[in-house]
Amino acid sequence: MPQETQDQTEIQFDRKRNGSLYDRGGADFWYARPRNPHWYPDGSYKGEPVTRTELTPAEVAEYNAGYDVAEKQGDQKEW
Repeated sequence: MPQETQDQTEIQFDRKRNGSLYDRGGADFWYARPRNPHWYPDGSYKGEPVTRTELTPAEVAEYNAGYDVAEKQGDQKEW
């Protein structure tokens, strides 16, 4: 994981940022994946993800918010 900076303690909560907690939650629902809280500090699938065991309760809640909103909207990829 990259060295944490002040910016990195905030970017995971930027809901418009690719790879953020909210983004990953929504993407997991879109692709019909089970809940698996994580995020990518360097953007989706760039570098190493920060996984569930490394997340704070607030970070897990942010991931779940993204998943919940996507689930409520109901849109999923058609395979």
